[in-house]
Amino acid sequence: MAYPKILTIQDISCVGQCSLTVALPIISACGVETCVLPSAVLSTHTGGFTGFTFRDLTEDMPAINNHWKKEGISFDAVYTGYLGSAKQISYVKEIVATSKKENAPFIVDPAMADNGKLYVGFDAEFVNEMKGLCKNADYLIPNITEACFLTDTEYKAEYDREYIDMILEKLCQLGCKNIIMTGISYKEGTTGVVIMENGEYKYYEHEKLSNSCHGTGDIYASAFVGALSRGKSAYDAAKIAADYTVECIKITANEENHWYGAAFEPVLSYLINEINK
Repeated sequence: MAYPKILTIQDISCVGQCSLTVALPIISACGVETCVLPSAVLSTHTGGFTGFTFRDLTEDMPAINNHWKKEGISFDAVYTGYLGSAKQISYVKEIVATSKKENAPFIVDPAMADNGKLYVGFDAEFVNEMKGLCKNADYLIPNITEACFLTDTEYKAEYDREYIDMILEKLCQLGCKNIIMTGISYKEGTTGVVIMENGEYKYYEHEKLSNSCHGTGDIYASAFVGALSRGKSAYDAAKIAADYTVECIKITANEENHWYGAAFEPVLSYLINEINK
């Protein structure tokens, strides 16, 4: 597929380098036509900003999908990120069912939790709806906290390979076909990505940086989707996305007062070069 067209569904945080303001440029830079369905519009993201504006676009989603159906518009892949409510998830299921081409991949980043806790505003109902979305995923991209919520597993900050294998097995039982679990660290000073592709376990390890940034999960997932859409295997896409995210974090450390996101734009050329190898 020389020039695929994909759809990504998530919110727009106008300032903050996350969600659609990350997904659209990164996937486009990979050489992929990127169509968007915004689930909400925020003046900034919610991490560290106060008094932000929020416009919920939930009720616009069915009308947009109906227009696509009327026009015969369909997509070579669908990728979902942050979704704001259980109702949005139910609409997304319908959109995927009617707008995704047959056998096209469905990629889910279940952006709902980190560091052992759900994000503000999410509850057990949302988690249950997300489980229903994830079971249909061809590629699931959770962090370890999200994987624990999806599998009703106790979250542990310290763990071993046996613990991760148990979570992977539960995710497979949920129905997920291929799993890319991020932020998995088996030894001090490193972290990495677990890739379960077609039942085969692989692990890509890379350095663990001391600084962290808002939005790196969105950067990672978007780079993975872009690489996958260009024909890379899940392992190669996971590796490219991990290395690119590390480069983003490194360059952000040199930017004064850049606390609200990761400077992904200056190193897009790195990503493009890796995609085109």
